[in-house]
Amino acid sequence: MHSEECEGLGQNVTFFYAQSKKNISAQWKSIDFVVVGLGVPVCILIILANLMVMVAIIWNRRFHFPIYYLLGNMAAADLFAGISYLNLIFHTGPWTIGLSKQQWLVRGALIEMSLTASVVNLLAVALERHQTIFTMQLHSTMSNRRVVLLIVAIWALAIIMGLVPTMGWNCVCQLDQCSTVAPLYSRSFLVFWALLNLLTFSIMVAIYTRIFVYVRRKSQNMALSSIPVTDGDTLVGLMKTVSMILGAFVICWTPGLVILLLDGLQCTECQVLKYEKYCLVVAECNSLVNPIIYSCRDKDMRTTFKRILCFLCRRGREQEDDPSTVQCDTLKRECLLTDKCSDKYNNAL
Repeated sequence: MHSEECEGLGQNVTFFYAQSKKNISAQWKSIDFVVVGLGVPVCILIILANLMVMVAIIWNRRFHFPIYYLLGNMAAADLFAGISYLNLIFHTGPWTIGLSKQQWLVRGALIEMSLTASVVNLLAVALERHQTIFTMQLHSTMSNRRVVLLIVAIWALAIIMGLVPTMGWNCVCQLDQCSTVAPLYSRSFLVFWALLNLLTFSIMVAIYTRIFVYVRRKSQNMALSSIPVTDGDTLVGLMKTVSMILGAFVICWTPGLVILLLDGLQCTECQVLKYEKYCLVVAECNSLVNPIIYSCRDKDMRTTFKRILCFLCRRGREQEDDPSTVQCDTLKRECLLTDKCSDKYNNAL
């Protein structure tokens, strides 16, 4: 397409914001300082918390199963989301004016990649739990190679979906199709994106509803007695943990997707810009919720976190040549209070 046929080709980001009637100011406002001041620490916390989950899954052999590898990949998606939000914070407000079109599209692509990776990973977890529950197994028989290939496929799909607007599905050459919330995005893409994710949410909710109905019926029929009591408890516990993760994800992301859908459908009375930032904050919080769920629901995960902190504490003390080990000893005492944690701690050291 020639430049004379594409009015937005040579324009900057400010032009598209003006075209969409979305306010963009070169002056710093109070809300901008709040976004940066609160957003940066939260993003750093998201990155560290999810990194802790990934290290814990690698560290503890009890987590070396397909379901935990997928949960670890979910933590990787949340970690990537934290990085994406951090990048967004430093390219928002008055900083937006200095962005080129490609930089703006890449900023959005990072958010889309993290969301796609999380959604597809949750769908993979749902299918894995469906297969194991209906065969009354604790863990899937999927090989490590297949799990790795599945994780690679998840990220390949996430990258492709994230780059779709950059590769052409935008409004640079169709200014009448520009979105209000995302001024360089085509409204048709927002409708496609929102409906695709909302449909995936519905499929996952349907899968877990079917699983819970099945488990409840089998429990009433005493079918769970066919597996050891401990494994049965772990099976149900894993189901509850994964369900909480899915529930938190749906609750946090649905408002934002609905806003995008309404914007794509040109709902002029919906005041999408009024609720845009709040929906983004709620979506960002989801990446911090998952590590909290792991910590509250899984005793082995909590114990592993303490072992990692003890290890880091001990290494830090050794590097400083400080004989004091008060902090590490405190963590060690907490670890020893946990059931059967003493043997695990000694083996780790």
